[in-house]
Amino acid sequence: MLDWTDRHCRYFHRLLTRHALLYTEMVTTGALLHGDRERFLRFDPAEHPLALQLGGSDPEALARCASMAVDFAYDEVNLNVGCPSDRVQNGRFGACLMAEPDLVAECVAAMRENVTIPVTVKCRIGIDDRDSYSELQHFIATVAAAGCRTFIIHARKAWLNGLSPKQNREIPPLRYDDVYRIKQDLPDLQIVINGGIVSLEQAHGLLECVDGVMIGRAAYHNPYLLAGVDRLFFDGYLPVKTRQEVIMEFVPYVQRQLSQGVRLHSMTRHILGLFHGEPGARGWRRHLSEHACRRDADDRVIIAALQYIQDAAE
Repeated sequence: MLDWTDRHCRYFHRLLTRHALLYTEMVTTGALLHGDRERFLRFDPAEHPLALQLGGSDPEALARCASMAVDFAYDEVNLNVGCPSDRVQNGRFGACLMAEPDLVAECVAAMRENVTIPVTVKCRIGIDDRDSYSELQHFIATVAAAGCRTFIIHARKAWLNGLSPKQNREIPPLRYDDVYRIKQDLPDLQIVINGGIVSLEQAHGLLECVDGVMIGRAAYHNPYLLAGVDRLFFDGYLPVKTRQEVIMEFVPYVQRQLSQGVRLHSMTRHILGLFHGEPGARGWRRHLSEHACRRDADDRVIIAALQYIQDAAE
């Protein structure tokens, strides 16, 4: 289970692993109901299985948007109850909803009435001074009673005031034990842990205590981390693609997107870390950073950047 920010990133990471569930960036109900839903919801079929994450707190609006997820063939719809940004709080959604478990339960129930795909919730272990285990358990149990069977829990609490979203991903201490305890106390639920997971070996060990693991920043900054997912967690015998093979499979996608008016930089910014720790990685990053932003840049920029890796290997 992985967590990405836009469709180009998701497509690229799908080249590295076939079995993990990908998540979209959070989309607000207002954006879908009043904006260009095609722009927000379209994706490449190769990205399946794919979950749509919604931000909102109005049950009727969330139910309507969940139906859109079905119309666009998403595999899951997820309610964000974990984002602590000021903008999100002002819209009365995200982490601040952890203070309103009954409302979250009402939202989940409304969504489930409209769709047959799974409705899941991503949350924190608490907010501000409301971060006791009993409060977390009450929140999970209340929402579960509305029919949610899967919870992705970021094992840090969120400070709604005083910390930026970035700081809220780093400063509050990780409390994995609270997530483990939720699984022990509510064993019929699927509990997925998130936060501070930096290696596949660590993720594999966490599965002794929970049902799933969500990896975000570690895999974004070092995408090739995912190349071992299928072998370690699933079939065990699948061959691992080389980084160069992944790039050559990515190029046709880049060409398709360029023909639709997408700028090269929108895609290459997600692959800067592919050669993390490898000879030639600095030249690869520098060439992409300097040339992909040009208005006439195309896939030849990627091929030229790859030459730095090939030269370093000789």
